[in-house]
Amino acid sequence: MNRSATVTRQTKETRINVSVNIDGTGDSEINVPIKFLGHMFDALARHSGFDLRIDAEGDMEIDQHHTVEDLGIVLGQAFKKALGDRKGIYRAGFFIYPMDEALAMVAVDISGRPYLQFEADFRRRFCGDFDTDLTKHFFEAFANGFGANVVIRLMAGENDHHKLEAIFKALAKSLRMACVIDRRMEEEIPSTKGVIE
Repeated sequence: MNRSATVTRQTKETRINVSVNIDGTGDSEINVPIKFLGHMFDALARHSGFDLRIDAEGDMEIDQHHTVEDLGIVLGQAFKKALGDRKGIYRAGFFIYPMDEALAMVAVDISGRPYLQFEADFRRRFCGDFDTDLTKHFFEAFANGFGANVVIRLMAGENDHHKLEAIFKALAKSLRMACVIDRRMEEEIPSTKGVIE
């Protein structure tokens, strides 16, 4: 089973190319104009065990919005494509991740039904070069591109860097859990409907 995919999106605002290998070793090669977000993508790959290649350009002279949104969309689409019909996967996963004083909980259900629940606040408008005002929008775009229910709760934290890193690491671990093949059910679609679209 080859659980890998590449998705490219090119508009007048952005050019995004994402490759995902679900059964990788956590290797990453990230080239994005927002360096803090690149750091988060590195953490996502390392803590999930997924190989991740991201190359992106965007109209940063306007602001980060289009680039962040399209990165979320294409990353979600790459995961969706890599998982194919979802046969055999656990489908749902969750993790609570501590990062110093920060604590984040993320749960995912790869259900085909996109939905985001998001509860997190940040003290500063920018963390490094990343506009924290776009955090929820990124995860919304990711959930929509993936067709997944994503729940994010920031349960504690003071430092914005720690908060964001805890969220991305919790996402990595919950996705890893959801994408694991259940050897007892590896020929089954994990849905009473018999299909996840």
